[in-house]
Amino acid sequence: MMNAANSRLIDMLSTYQPDGPTETADVARTRNLVESTVNPWARSIPLHVTASALIVHPESGRVLLRWHQRQQAWLQIGGHADPGETDPLQVTCREGREETGLTDLAPWPTAELIHVVIVPVAARGDEPAHHHADLRFVLATSTPERAQPESPDAPLRWLLLPEAVEATSEANLRESLRRVAPMLEV
Repeated sequence: MMNAANSRLIDMLSTYQPDGPTETADVARTRNLVESTVNPWARSIPLHVTASALIVHPESGRVLLRWHQRQQAWLQIGGHADPGETDPLQVTCREGREETGLTDLAPWPTAELIHVVIVPVAARGDEPAHHHADLRFVLATSTPERAQPESPDAPLRWLLLPEAVEATSEANLRESLRRVAPMLEV
């Protein structure tokens, strides 16, 4: 029997409109995971749900990227659910506060998903290679000057969209940035 949290994820994935065959397959695979697993957020399974967001400052048209030491890349904020968390938007807001220090983050312009992508993650230490079924949103801040990295090895950069596209090495993030572009026309 499916729990209420998984039902909400299924509803979110069912109403989401994927863009193209790759994303359609990623949404189907994510939905299958959620339908067949009691806790699709569990880090112990080879494919698990994560949630992330592009943080934007709508007034300036800038986006915030974070250096991810493990991936050696400029990426969006986000990550794994903490124990007991089941709402992807709440996960992104918490991760955003932790990773940037921004306390005024809010879904923008709506609380809708903007991208669903399955991302491979390389093995590290005793953690085997695995995949994230990443649910992506957009969060906005009105106080970009308050952004502070959570640690010295995780710097933050406010960039205009063309700069952000150039800064990241990840094609899936470039796609997320492409989807945000029409929203940020200033």
